[in-house]
Amino acid sequence: MSKIYFDHSATTPLDTEVFKAMRPYFTKDFGNASSVHSFGQKTAKAIDQSRQKIAKFLNCQPEEIIFTSGATEADNLALQGIVKASKIKKPHIITSQIEHPAILEPAKELKKQGLEVTYLPVTKKGLIKVEEVKKSVKENTVLISVMYVNNEVGTIQPIAEIGQAISGLNKKRKNKIYFHTDAVQAANYCEMGVKKLNVDLLSVSGHKIYGPKGIGLLYVKKGTLIKPIEHGGHQELGIRPGTLNVSGIVGLGKAIEILSNKLTKNQNKKIKELRDFLIDQALKKIPKTQVNGDLDNRVESNANFSFSNAEGESILLMLDMQGIAVSTGSACSSGSLEPSHVLSAMGISDDLAHGSLRITLGRQNTKTEIDKLLDVLPDIIKRLRRMSPVK
Repeated sequence: MSKIYFDHSATTPLDTEVFKAMRPYFTKDFGNASSVHSFGQKTAKAIDQSRQKIAKFLNCQPEEIIFTSGATEADNLALQGIVKASKIKKPHIITSQIEHPAILEPAKELKKQGLEVTYLPVTKKGLIKVEEVKKSVKENTVLISVMYVNNEVGTIQPIAEIGQAISGLNKKRKNKIYFHTDAVQAANYCEMGVKKLNVDLLSVSGHKIYGPKGIGLLYVKKGTLIKPIEHGGHQELGIRPGTLNVSGIVGLGKAIEILSNKLTKNQNKKIKELRDFLIDQALKKIPKTQVNGDLDNRVESNANFSFSNAEGESILLMLDMQGIAVSTGSACSSGSLEPSHVLSAMGISDDLAHGSLRITLGRQNTKTEIDKLLDVLPDIIKRLRRMSPVK
């Protein structure tokens, strides 16, 4: 039985061209990029070339890119690094109720240390209102962090508008408010030019864009006051110490280079057509089903459903037995018995949240695979509903 993968928001398969670009840096070109001899200089050059490619994609300066081990580290560096550099006695940060744990957990830790944290509400469609952001700002606000695209429901936040509003507020303030966005789920589909987005900091992860795991970056706008949260070396302008992951950086650069070409844009159009067909047919074939999130402001790959009287984990396992991989939400929260904090924030009941399924498509998915899913899913839901004590 051939397997079908519909969990691209959790991770994407490594692109063959990316792997080809990375391969020499595992074996032949293994030098430490900090070494001054020719082995090190060769890998340092490869890193510089990747930095240039990424800077072109983000429309920023190469020196504004800080390589990290992934988006979780980048998010932690953004939050903790800005707070650490702040001269305000009790800083205030603003984020949203539907952020990834890579933002929510460091925010929780900072709150334990005495910081103020405001969690913005969202609409029933999962959108943050710009006015809510502006209303939450205080004199001691130092950072606002809002996720560009939600990893569970695919909702695209109005990042450029929020950034513009923050820029307007900064003109009247003594202490600057920095704006960060976790753009992990956005990079494949959305505008990523940091000037158009009006952001000071932006996080990206390699394995969400058909690149390798264990590599990511934090864009830090020139002039941003940020301090390292780790110590040990001079790498990355002293902001992120540690021997550079040469193969990972080369892979990240290649993955981002691929994102920029016309073929990728055509693939995204195909992904959207498949996703729209999936949503349309699922709603027709399975009664008492709803789509979660905003259908207009949504990335092309995401379909998040709630099936009444059917438990999400059971649906996932039964689909897996059919060779189809999906998710019930964030991969970082799998195994949790709590309902999705994202769906709860959107006002969805615990019962419906427990019956949610996240299906995220990628470049290699086909109509035949969608048809297979639509062939088996209605029967799975029927069987689970017959077993459900709730009728």
